[in-house]
Amino acid sequence: MFLVMGITGKVGGATAEHLLAQGQKVRALVRNREKASSWADRGVELVDGDWNDAAAIEQALKGAEGAFVMLPSVWAPSPDYKEARGMIANYVAALTNAAPPRVVALSSMGANRTSGLGMITALSLLEQGFRDLTSPVAFVRAGGFFENFLYGLHVAQGGTLPVYYNPTDRKSTMVATKDIGAEVATLLTRPAWTGRRIIELGSMVSADQVAGQLGEVLKLDVKAFAIPRARWAEAFEQFGIPKGHTGPAEEMFEAVNAGWMDLGAEGTEHVAGTTSPREVFEAAQNAQNAART
Repeated sequence: MFLVMGITGKVGGATAEHLLAQGQKVRALVRNREKASSWADRGVELVDGDWNDAAAIEQALKGAEGAFVMLPSVWAPSPDYKEARGMIANYVAALTNAAPPRVVALSSMGANRTSGLGMITALSLLEQGFRDLTSPVAFVRAGGFFENFLYGLHVAQGGTLPVYYNPTDRKSTMVATKDIGAEVATLLTRPAWTGRRIIELGSMVSADQVAGQLGEVLKLDVKAFAIPRARWAEAFEQFGIPKGHTGPAEEMFEAVNAGWMDLGAEGTEHVAGTTSPREVFEAAQNAQNAART
């Protein structure tokens, strides 16, 4: 039995899919049973609670062979990242008491640094908070998600994909959530390890390449367009981040553009992604078409 946090999200869901495909038993901690009902129908054991409840996490860990844990994305965190700090403290308390045979935690490229990371700061704090756990821990430092470009299926109809990557031909680490789930499932089920492991997950891809593959799916000539730095705040606000709270998102992309999240941090392993942006776009487009019929 493996505990999967965030099962109703993309990465947790991908992890559960891969585990179930292997014939493994899966347990999930959920706040909303109705939202997770499709997983229950597939045999996933649901435990009520969330990542703000250390006792619920500990209960969900009982008897588990391993656990996948993650933090939710918070695009407008508090200045001191108190949301992440509280969740990390709950995880540490539960994982210390339950001490599962292995833990896999979703992290990010760049989490080896402690400043200048914007939103990635939460995952740097996660790695720091987990360093004294007695359980073997593997941190999966994933690249930027290809799924974050899915807005392009709607906005790129005019032939332009606006991005924060600048220059657009510079490659940075990116990955599909499907590949993250596959790697997490592999770490949970393959031979055990001791101590701490850090896996850099993804491949070097440019925004130009992503735009080109999006164009192949849309059957259009799509070019990436770097949003001018002076317009970042306004652009993030249009995506729903409150005015005056776009700083962490801006700082994160500054770190990406500076090369701080590229492959090759000391003491890491590397696993390349196998799913292309094109496949991610095609799957999303097919799902949209199916929903309309």
